[in-house]
Amino acid sequence: MAKTSAAFAVALALTAGLAACATPTPYQPNIPGQASSGGYSELRIEPDRWRVTFNGNSLTSRETVEAYLLYRSAELSVQQGYDWFSIVDRHTNRDAHTYVQPDPLYQPWYGYGGWRPSWRFQRRGLGWRTWDPFWGDPFWADRYDVQTVERFEASAEIVMHHGAKPPGDPGAFDAHAVIDSLRPRIQYPAPPK
Repeated sequence: MAKTSAAFAVALALTAGLAACATPTPYQPNIPGQASSGGYSELRIEPDRWRVTFNGNSLTSRETVEAYLLYRSAELSVQQGYDWFSIVDRHTNRDAHTYVQPDPLYQPWYGYGGWRPSWRFQRRGLGWRTWDPFWGDPFWADRYDVQTVERFEASAEIVMHHGAKPPGDPGAFDAHAVIDSLRPRIQYPAPPK
C-alpha cells in the first residue's frame, strides 16, 4: 500500500512539473531558471533610446511575442515618464527545428534475422521497378512522425518622447493607448503556490 501511495505521489509531482512546462511564455522578465522559459528584456542605449526584446518558448505564437514586445515598449515608456514612443528598428526571428521519428509500432515487423521484404512492380512504359522499405516510399510515408518546433524572438529599438503623438506616423505609438488596448490579452505568470 505504501509503494502505491509513493508511486502515486511521484506521478502526481511529475504531472504537475510537465503541466508547468506545457504553457506559453507569460508576460514576465526573462530570468534564467524560472518556471516558464522566455520573457522580456531591455537595454538602455541613450536616455530616451532602448532596445526591447521578447523571447517566447515553443508554445508561444509569433503574434503573442510581437504583442508582448509592443506592450513592454509602452510599459517601459510610461515607467520612464514618457507619453509615446517610436519604433526605429524592429525584427522578429523564427528558430525552427524539424524532428522525424519512425513509428515505433512499424519498425519491429520487418528485418527478422537478415530477411526483409522487397517488392517489384511494373509501371506502364517504364518497366519493372523495385521497392525496398528501408529506402522509403510514398506508400509508407505515414509511418513517420514529423514535428516542427518553432520559437520566436521579437526585438525593437525604440525612442521615447514627451507630449502628443504626431498624427499619421505609422511607427509612433501612444504608450497609454497601447497599454489599455493590449492589457486584456496579457497573460502573467501564475503566482507561486
